[in-house]
Amino acid sequence: MDILQQLFLDPLQFPFMQRALLAAVVIGAISGVMGVYVVTRGMAFLGDALAHSVLPGVAAVFLSGGGGQALLLGGLAAGVLSALGIGFLTRGRRLTEDTAIGIVFAGTLALGIGLISQAQNYALDLTHILIGNILAVSPDDLTLIALIAGGVLLLVLMFYKEFLVISFDPTLAQTLRLPNEGLRLLLLTLLAVTIVVGVQIVGIALVAALLVTPAAAARFFTHRLHHMMLVAALIGAGSGVVGIYLAWHVQMAASATIVLTMTVIFLLAFFFAPGKGYLWSVLGRTAQRA
Repeated sequence: MDILQQLFLDPLQFPFMQRALLAAVVIGAISGVMGVYVVTRGMAFLGDALAHSVLPGVAAVFLSGGGGQALLLGGLAAGVLSALGIGFLTRGRRLTEDTAIGIVFAGTLALGIGLISQAQNYALDLTHILIGNILAVSPDDLTLIALIAGGVLLLVLMFYKEFLVISFDPTLAQTLRLPNEGLRLLLLTLLAVTIVVGVQIVGIALVAALLVTPAAAARFFTHRLHHMMLVAALIGAGSGVVGIYLAWHVQMAASATIVLTMTVIFLLAFFFAPGKGYLWSVLGRTAQRA
């Protein structure tokens, strides 16, 4: 009992740990849900690009003297504008999506670096933007994160069927006369919003992992999209909780322990998932040869 209390209950005596755990659950779950679209649509590069595109907004707010929620809102504005910009550049297929992503990725990152370099002691002051700072989440930050996550989940539920059609059957989408362009921009915007919230816990450098790794692991356990979303959300939220406890006990950055936990879960799924894991495929081939 003493060991259990020391491992799990003692850290909960501190309000900042309680807020960090709640934020990790919320952000991990919403990232898992949106990550399913990233993985199934092959948008991993887009997720990484949008993660870096928040930097100019964060830097601009920081230079103007803002902090806390203002930094989050600044990154949110930059991320949404970048998502809409990518959508505009690829409209009508004037540019391929990967070309537009590369242009926006490089341009926004350069702008963010340029703005940051104008701040005194910028290397120290904005480190938490690069690697996350979930232990510093305030009650107001937590409320804003919950509201944003709730809004994203609500829109995903409202447009679930439409997103499903445009993701897997564009021909049917045209037949049904769905507003493909509007739905695509909405999906990009929701992805950008999710990334900005994810920056709170793992930073710009690792936020793509929140989207890709839980969803990739979930693919080994289910075929249906909504089931995959549920499994990915559970992996994302669970990894956040485990990662924060690990960070507390081993004195490591929470962003690193959260992503490492996700990576371990993915590797376990890759090798041992029933029916789909690598081990099962090897055993199946061995049985056929026997």
